[in-house]
Amino acid sequence: MGKFSDSEVKCVIFDCDGVLVDSVSSWKTLHDHFGTDNSLNLKRFIKGELTDVEFMSSDIKMWKDKQDPIPRDVLFRAYSGVKLMEGARELVAELKDKGIFVAIVSAGVDIFVSSIAAMLKVDDWIANGFKFNDDETLSDEGICRLHASKKDVVIRKLMSMHNFSPEDCVSIGDSEMDLSMIVDESRFIGFNPSRESSLRAFESAGVPIIKEKDLMLLKPYLGLE
Repeated sequence: MGKFSDSEVKCVIFDCDGVLVDSVSSWKTLHDHFGTDNSLNLKRFIKGELTDVEFMSSDIKMWKDKQDPIPRDVLFRAYSGVKLMEGARELVAELKDKGIFVAIVSAGVDIFVSSIAAMLKVDDWIANGFKFNDDETLSDEGICRLHASKKDVVIRKLMSMHNFSPEDCVSIGDSEMDLSMIVDESRFIGFNPSRESSLRAFESAGVPIIKEKDLMLLKPYLGLE
């Protein structure tokens, strides 16, 4: 992984949950809404014992055990209280003003991530999410557009599409799985570590770590100061 240096930043790639928004997970927000707890399967998922699709399906099954059917608008309302991370709007605006490409690569929920992407006017985004039935109710399966522990696959495609080299790019995440955002000599910042294991992983990887919940503290790493 490349060290932070004076090389120009041309592309900044954010995780969404816990980074651009002050919420641990857009999936957990729905668990809180429905009064369910999938923490055991989360641990299995982090260990690689469950695939992304299996993990999403286990979430959906828990919610449907509480309420079935689940209309789309119920899911939208569940996110109404989630707030942007401090400094998110200002930092993204400064990056865009400087001509830096801004993207979101998230294993979170697409209906939520898309609203954050639109609010912040980012250049591109991708997230996992839901399938809906013809009557706009939630189906039993999720849509896996990227693997949480293999974000580099999507980021390589983004770099190729926009002709960025790894040295041009900085990624920002809050989880040990987000270390997969590193592509060759690209750079990574650990922001607001989501759990103790995330902090340990960031320390082991030797990446810069910002523990405070203020995205404006990233400015020195992004060529904005």
